[in-house]
Amino acid sequence: MASPRLRYGRYSRTGNVYSLTTTTHGREPFFSDAGNVAVLVDALRFVERSGISHSLAWVVMPDHLHWLMELQKGTLAQCMALLKSRSSRQLNRISGRKGPLWQHGYHDHAVRTDESLHDKAMYILGNPVRAGLAGGLGDYPHAWCRWPL
Repeated sequence: MASPRLRYGRYSRTGNVYSLTTTTHGREPFFSDAGNVAVLVDALRFVERSGISHSLAWVVMPDHLHWLMELQKGTLAQCMALLKSRSSRQLNRISGRKGPLWQHGYHDHAVRTDESLHDKAMYILGNPVRAGLAGGLGDYPHAWCRWPL
């Protein structure tokens, strides 16, 4: 089993802010469907209501999720496991599909105290613009941020 200190960013600390990215299995564009996006957004809100995370910004791309959040309790692994399992169960039930929705693992970056959270959020929200899915910040329907754009 890998050490929880293998990478600095994987050493989960409550109160720290993390930028997380996770990808669908086989990079399937499962979130091109607005109904599927709604289920994932519900799962994000469930994790927050559970007291595990506090969301600062997120953007749901067709085949992956970018999420800026503050870890409130537990570990990043527990947080991501809850998000992935809840969204997978719901989406598989609704769509009648079987099998994994998400690739194993996720990418994380522990946001340093000298990094601007607002700038990090704007970078995350800029992903649809850079991918050609939106003309500008605020134009993409599957994104949210706690700060005004």
